Amino acid sequence: MRVMVAHVLLMPSRREYFVEGSDTLLDAALRAGLALNYGCSNGNCGLCKARVVSGQTKKVRNHDYVLSETDKNAGVVLMCSNTAVNDLVIEAEEAGSAREIPLQQIAARVKSIERLSDDVMQLHLQTPRTRRLRFFAGQYVTLQAGETAPVDYPVASCPCDDRNLQFHIHRMPDDLFADRVFQGLKAGDTVNVSGPRGEFVLREDSPHNLVFIAWDIGFAPIMSLIEHALALDVAESLHLYWLAPEGRGHYLSNLCRSWSDALDNFYFTPVEVPEAASADPERLQAELARVTHDHPQLRDCDVYVAGSPALLDAARAFLLAQGLPAEQLVLGYPR
Repeated sequence: MRVMVAHVLLMPSRREYFVEGSDTLLDAALRAGLALNYGCSNGNCGLCKARVVSGQTKKVRNHDYVLSETDKNAGVVLMCSNTAVNDLVIEAEEAGSAREIPLQQIAARVKSIERLSDDVMQLHLQTPRTRRLRFFAGQYVTLQAGETAPVDYPVASCPCDDRNLQFHIHRMPDDLFADRVFQGLKAGDTVNVSGPRGEFVLREDSPHNLVFIAWDIGFAPIMSLIEHALALDVAESLHLYWLAPEGRGHYLSNLCRSWSDALDNFYFTPVEVPEAASADPERLQAELARVTHDHPQLRDCDVYVAGSPALLDAARAFLLAQGLPAEQLVLGYPR
């Protein structure tokens, strides 16, 4: 009989996570937000090998990868095929930076398309079971459907569920991929995914509180960062400022309010401003004053900003002038 919940200490990073029921060591680690090394997640490639230092594991999935006698004698197991019988200490490789994540080419299927607002759709792609996407929260990928030109989109979902990928598709002039999503794409269609890329990622070892600032569709990579931060439980407090054009609102405000209602350390400030403000540095800096009012000790915060080019420029100029150290400001992708 195995325990229902087992504690795992990962070496050499000394990160910890829990394995419930018959979850594999790999699946439980990914849900906890850990960037473990893996490939197929199906027992074929051997990239998720780990050495059991103490404790007992049990194989719950068959695998085709053949462990050498040396590996077996050293206590090596495949994390994608084994669960924990009791508390474990294991040695396993983790990706330390976005540059360590390999570029991948995956043919994903459309799981669903949901209208979030008049001009924003949520595209839910599902990868094959044996070809899940490794990525860091906040990174972007290139999407292509049929003959449409490839286009870059940030992943809006958490890497803790690397098979189910969400994207916020904003209908814009001359964006043929967005037109395809709004008019012709349907469940079961193939979308080619290439990536990930980018270094707009969470600084997991930072001791600071987290402040997130998004303009309109810039919420997509911020959403991924927030869900990843919540999975890791890395910060004492998290505060989201979401600026959106007047009349269009915040297309996932209910989700943000649910975080705020459920968590004592999460705060959500929705802000509506005129559409023209997205290109007005003075108006944007006036709105950013909310951040310094709520967080007078900016040195205690890491600030992540994603949205229009004007917002990125205004945030850099204003927040640095208010005393935020440059290394604690992380700027995302203009779109």
